[in-house]
Amino acid sequence: MGNPKAFLTIPRKEAGYRVVQDRIRDFSEVEQTLNTKDRQEQASRCMDCGVPFCHWACPLGNKCPEWNDALYKGNWELAYKILASTNDFPEFTGRVCPALCEKSCVLNLTEHAPTTNREDECAIIERAYMESYIVPCPPAERNGKRVAVIGSGPAGLAAANRLNQEGYTVTVMEKNEAAGGLLRYGIPNFKLNKSVIDRRIRLMEQEGVVFQYNCDIDITHLPAGYDAYVVATGTPVARDLNIPGRELKGIHLALEMLSQQNRVLAGATFAPDERVSAKGKRVLVIGGGDTGSDCIGTAHRQECVSVMQIEIMPKPPVGENPATPWPNWPVVLKTTSSHEEGCERRWLLNSNRFIGEDGHVTGVEVEGVVWEPDPAGGRSIMKLNGRKKIIECDMVLLAMGFLKPEQPPLADNVFVAGDAASGASLVVRAIADGRRVSRAVDAYLKSK
Repeated sequence: MGNPKAFLTIPRKEAGYRVVQDRIRDFSEVEQTLNTKDRQEQASRCMDCGVPFCHWACPLGNKCPEWNDALYKGNWELAYKILASTNDFPEFTGRVCPALCEKSCVLNLTEHAPTTNREDECAIIERAYMESYIVPCPPAERNGKRVAVIGSGPAGLAAANRLNQEGYTVTVMEKNEAAGGLLRYGIPNFKLNKSVIDRRIRLMEQEGVVFQYNCDIDITHLPAGYDAYVVATGTPVARDLNIPGRELKGIHLALEMLSQQNRVLAGATFAPDERVSAKGKRVLVIGGGDTGSDCIGTAHRQECVSVMQIEIMPKPPVGENPATPWPNWPVVLKTTSSHEEGCERRWLLNSNRFIGEDGHVTGVEVEGVVWEPDPAGGRSIMKLNGRKKIIECDMVLLAMGFLKPEQPPLADNVFVAGDAASGASLVVRAIADGRRVSRAVDAYLKSK
């Protein structure tokens, strides 16, 4: 711990975002970066706690105190080595992780100003690429065993990366035209530029991982010739809203918009009647999570007229929530960069029916709800309060999460990783589970 009093004298400083008027005109990343001096000062605020709750909270077990100390002292290469020892893809988590470590930071408890771990992490990995600390490191020898990874999201990529380093010959099979899963086709470019994914895929290829695209694999009939398989197909089925009027035009699942927009930015073209665009429309987003937020930011960049986001759950508390005390993840009101770009938000609304004219959606009938405790002690019970109104709109985006996949019986040499196993979760949890599954595959094959 290089500066034990830094947390007393140096305030938390975030890089912040580009100004709204500029960023909504393009899909470039909205987050900015600090200069080297400021970044090292931010790293110095880490107190190297006797019990590092950041390490406890991170699914990957990232050693934040250690790499923050190295960063503060200017030893960027050591900081990278410590970071890479637990995290295969800091360039992903450094951009899109909600930073569980920061919410459990002791400084978050005492000062409401935790160490800027996520930004520090991103700065370290970007410096590592810039200074060529990262070079292709294929395994010294192959062990003669082959593993197929089905799906190239963060869990599949992490499993493939670890198994390749252990000497297995790894083939990643992806149903889409490029690797990344939801990193590529779900997260907008303004949060994660796809060149960041491409850079990592090139590195993995140079290290010997083989990628095959446009391979829609049936996991009940896996391709022959492999000693083990990792199923990392994510959560492909989004939660729909099957209420009257669902057949109207202008109602889309969130990923229909998000994935298409990312493909357009990658050079794909779509016929006008296939294009999911918010241009000139009043947009209603149903669902209050991160996917809904991504829809809001995308709608603004597509030049919508307005955006409203509604949620069936109550509005979370602002700042602190006694029901989720430190060091747990706080369930509090979250305002994203997309919300800051303009969005009316409402809570405690249930959608009853879609309303249309000439086959196109023109509004949604919503009704207020109340949540009452379950006398049996289970989840709260939702009740409609009878207060109805019509929200006028020209486009509805359904961002209500994903259904947990149900996997068929699988052979002993087939392992399920990430969202395909647990249901929709965080990128950092997917990477951690990919690493876990790689260890399970390695142990299984070494026992044969």
